[in-house]
Amino acid sequence: MPKNNIINLFAEILDPSSILSGDELKSRFYHIWKTDISLESLCLLLPKSSEEISSIVKICNENNQEIIIHGGLTNLVGSTISNKSQVVISLERMNKIIEIDEQGKTITCESGAIIENIIDAVKDKDLLLPLNFGARGSAQIGGAISTNAGGLRVFKYGMTRNLVMGIEVVLPDGTIISSLKKLMKDNSGYDLKQLFIGSEGTLGIVTKVVLRLYRLPKTRYTSLAVTNNYQSVLDLLKIMEDKISSSLTGFELLWNDTYKKMVDDKTLYNKYLPDNFKYYVFIEYMGGDFENDYNLFESVVLDSINKGVIDDAVIGKDDKEQVNIWGIREDVAVLADERDFDQQFDISIPVALIGKVIDKISKELKDCEGVKTIYPFGHVADGNIHFIIGKDSDDDVLKSKINDIIYNNTKLVDGSISAEHGIGLDKKKYLIKSRSEDEIDLMRLIKKSIDPKNILNPGRVI
Repeated sequence: MPKNNIINLFAEILDPSSILSGDELKSRFYHIWKTDISLESLCLLLPKSSEEISSIVKICNENNQEIIIHGGLTNLVGSTISNKSQVVISLERMNKIIEIDEQGKTITCESGAIIENIIDAVKDKDLLLPLNFGARGSAQIGGAISTNAGGLRVFKYGMTRNLVMGIEVVLPDGTIISSLKKLMKDNSGYDLKQLFIGSEGTLGIVTKVVLRLYRLPKTRYTSLAVTNNYQSVLDLLKIMEDKISSSLTGFELLWNDTYKKMVDDKTLYNKYLPDNFKYYVFIEYMGGDFENDYNLFESVVLDSINKGVIDDAVIGKDDKEQVNIWGIREDVAVLADERDFDQQFDISIPVALIGKVIDKISKELKDCEGVKTIYPFGHVADGNIHFIIGKDSDDDVLKSKINDIIYNNTKLVDGSISAEHGIGLDKKKYLIKSRSEDEIDLMRLIKKSIDPKNILNPGRVI
């Protein structure tokens, strides 16, 4: 169908402000990380309800029109890239918080709600949404569900899928599947919501969600500890799990070069500990006992120093200190801004092997001509390590060499090329390093069954 004709069909179901095309698209972007790329699209649609999305998708399905979904645009795998023949649906106007159920500890909201807004809304009710990652101020909950996002508290609370109790989705033919239940247990047939969580918008458009909440902890303390031995990192984790397991909500790791860059004189962060240690561990304690929590946490940290498990540590008690300490871990834009060009990685490695694997990868990267900076960091307790690798050019040959170093070493230990960011377009050709041919064939079968015309986020994942 000619371009103007299908836009006219959209105009019959949407108000004029919900349709952007032509010059109106010049201020829109594919993503917001480091470099904004101008949007290319037949048109961008801004629906305000599930019913409007359903109507849009029905029109697209009837006319074999490809659709790309936009959430908060914080993805790192090319998921939101489109071309001039594709329609983009943005969920930014579907941002309502529908209900907070204080007794049942759930929140129901639209998929365009910003994660930090949800966190703040439930905090006012003394409840906690434990999703916590750097992009929470702009990431939308629908995108987090579609990619099964992780973050800093995964080993305590699990990935996003562990927090989803109910879901509403628009299928590629426009059918609305709504199961917004608040049930912890429901074994009545297939758990259909799991099809859409982590499928990166290839099987359906998430429009509403019911999320599980927790009681808001009354106390929060943070420690930064240092050691030169990866086995000591593992020993420290074991001690923390033994002594404060129910209150241990964060256990993160930075390598030496990463820490030094985060606390150099160009950043705002205090250097709490010397920059000559190999490993820097960030620990978060969240509890409910004002009188005893700090003393317990301090005693465990001090005991770890006295036993030689770690060399030194500091504890941040007030909000200012904790914001500063966690800023060292979370403000990864500092690492990317070091060079004009960078590659970012998000891999899973068996926890016991992280030290050796990262050392091997780092050595191979240092021997790779064109690599200038290597910054590893991540969620060591759940095996998820990130790399930001700085370069002075975006040469395709160099990019492929770096990809091969990271992904080949990941495959050697039966790891995953994507722990929490997804596959998108950028990692698609490397999926075989984490999944068997039979698994990928089954993914194709599911996609073909639900989206036979391949109109929804085509080309992503598989």
